[in-house]
Amino acid sequence: MTAFAFIGAALAEIAGCFAFWAWLRLGKSALWIAPGILSLCLFAYLLTLTQSDQAGRSYAAYGGVYIASAVAWLWFAEDTKPDRWDLLGAAICLVGAAVIYFGPRTVNGS
Repeated sequence: MTAFAFIGAALAEIAGCFAFWAWLRLGKSALWIAPGILSLCLFAYLLTLTQSDQAGRSYAAYGGVYIASAVAWLWFAEDTKPDRWDLLGAAICLVGAAVIYFGPRTVNGS
């Protein structure tokens, strides 16, 4: 469930931010703002569906998924093929996210 929440949140966040990018940087209509805001609200909601008891740990782990999703967005939505450094960087971030999220914890969280 957490993986789906992270992936959905990443897509919603990127789409919401892209709506503002399209309006401010690409000269699109201000009507892009409304779906952008809705998408960002969906992003925030989806992050609450993760299995972590600590919001900060969940957000930190989500960051790696967000970076990998942004590289995928670059490729599929913006039609720019990521180079090996984009892919390596995203892979490193996903490993870091896994360490944060799945690392063994003691009872007091230390």
